[in-house]
Amino acid sequence: MTYLLDTHVLLWLIGDPGQLDEEQRGHLADRRNVLLVSAVSALEVATKVRLGELVAPGLVDAWSRRIADIGAEELPITGTHALLAGSMSWQHRDPFDRLLVAQGIVESATLVTRDSAMRQLPAPRLWMV
Repeated sequence: MTYLLDTHVLLWLIGDPGQLDEEQRGHLADRRNVLLVSAVSALEVATKVRLGELVAPGLVDAWSRRIADIGAEELPITGTHALLAGSMSWQHRDPFDRLLVAQGIVESATLVTRDSAMRQLPAPRLWMV
């Protein structure tokens, strides 16, 4: 199975794994599954750190290593992702979420999230944690 981590799920895996139950953590740690972390999450984290909305000492500087530490792969944003994100009729306006959804659709990945707004999605598969 291929999973695309919503930014908050990524932050929990890295710094507060207790936000996920033991079964969820075990499933995400299973190396038979592919974990993807979007470049949009890097943008969201760096933006929120810069604005003082997120306290995550050292995360921006150690981004790639921290992603590798949880066994995830970085997923770049492509033109296909961006065009789909911009053209979806979904009313949700958050550009980070729109890109994550588009990437989930294009990459046939299950989006792992706790964001209830994602339930209104036009597509991808969701795993609500």
